[in-house]
Amino acid sequence: MRFIIRVVVNAFAIWVVTLIPALTVSVLPIQVDWSEPLPQIVTLLIVAAIFAIVNSIIGTVIKIVAFPLYILTLGLISIVINGLLLWITAWLTHWWNWGLRVEDFWWGVLAAVIISLINWFFGIILRPQRKR
Repeated sequence: MRFIIRVVVNAFAIWVVTLIPALTVSVLPIQVDWSEPLPQIVTLLIVAAIFAIVNSIIGTVIKIVAFPLYILTLGLISIVINGLLLWITAWLTHWWNWGLRVEDFWWGVLAAVIISLINWFFGIILRPQRKR
């Protein structure tokens, strides 16, 4: 259940990032004969699922290998690593002519920061409350 919530929040965050025209991040919908908003929503959910998988698998490996850089930069390298993971997601979906498009790596880093902030905000709201 947590994975599904994470995918939906990531899809919303990616959609918000695509609304900012200066970031040059876009989502090309799957070419299907459905009604207009449905292919966009399905594409966002699939891209968010791929981003969650990339973040879980590749991100974990990178974070373990780059642990000395985290210490050296006091954690600021995580901003660049999150941008790299978003760029990897865009690269993976580029093969099928649909999905995420990131025109420049540094705009991808800024988009990853915005996605992280949105995930953080929804993480606070959706976090289960402790019983006292």
